Amino acid sequence: MAATFKFIDHGEGGGPEVLHIAERERTAPTGRQVEIEVAYAGVNRPEVLQRAGSYAPPPGASPYLGLEVSGTIVAVGPEVKNRKVGDAVCALTPGGGYAEYCLADERHCLPVPAGVDMQSAACIPENYFTVWTNVFERGALKAGEKLLVHGGSSGIGLTAIQLAAAFGAEVWTTVGNADKAEACKQAGATRTILYKDEDFEAVVKSATEGRGVNVILDMVGGDYINKNIRSLAIDGRMVQIAFLQGSKASIDAMPIMTKRLTFTGSTLRPRSDEDKGKIAQALVDEVIPLLEQGKCRPVIHAEFPLAEASKAHALMESSTHIGKIVLKVR
Repeated sequence: MAATFKFIDHGEGGGPEVLHIAERERTAPTGRQVEIEVAYAGVNRPEVLQRAGSYAPPPGASPYLGLEVSGTIVAVGPEVKNRKVGDAVCALTPGGGYAEYCLADERHCLPVPAGVDMQSAACIPENYFTVWTNVFERGALKAGEKLLVHGGSSGIGLTAIQLAAAFGAEVWTTVGNADKAEACKQAGATRTILYKDEDFEAVVKSATEGRGVNVILDMVGGDYINKNIRSLAIDGRMVQIAFLQGSKASIDAMPIMTKRLTFTGSTLRPRSDEDKGKIAQALVDEVIPLLEQGKCRPVIHAEFPLAEASKAHALMESSTHIGKIVLKVR
């Protein structure tokens, strides 16, 4: 087996053009790690932010880009219990996924669902881990409730729409144009709001006769924060997962008290191996069957070879894509 492997290096950071192929030495998996021969790697917004220098990896994480992969296990650490060489998996990684080989904790590996190819499998971990823990665990979404998803045409957004619809919720979403609205409808959204033309708060208030929606999944922040609070129903839950427009806002907290609201949120990468392992097990129990039944499936916008990671990042930054962007490694 090769002693070195190719990976994408972002050097000191900067624009997409800093991404380039480099080589580094392979290291044997330790503890509960497995080594994966990577077939595809998903491209995600946190990797773009890390490359640009505005998202530092948590302590102990890999300094390299790539948070999710699909591929085949080629080596296992001495404490691995449930995975073996030859297993086809998709995995949430601690970084380093833009590479021919990467390491991941066995607890963060999912079996490639029956009927799902390796390209689509690479797009499962980051989005499905994020949506499950935020919408269904923290947001406690139930069948029959209304979920409002901001940024519905993103990988996260389309995953949230599909899963919420599969579990019996009514899904509304905000999008930037008609093409993105159509993609969200195809995913299961019952109401799309073109945020450039409509005020989502006014639409929610009118369409629900002032009652509001039960859960909001937001990655925008900024001015949306107060609007979200005002758009929630009694006992509503607002779940924040990113801040594309900033994390600071002057909040009127009175509705939180009078409507008994919950304002929560989370980040995925810094969570413990045990926490992420519990999310993975929930996905195996609750979501893998839906993927195998075709009730949800990653929507892939574009594929690039590993050497063209810079083009993938440029596309991500343009926000013109609908769904996932993926790198083909082999």
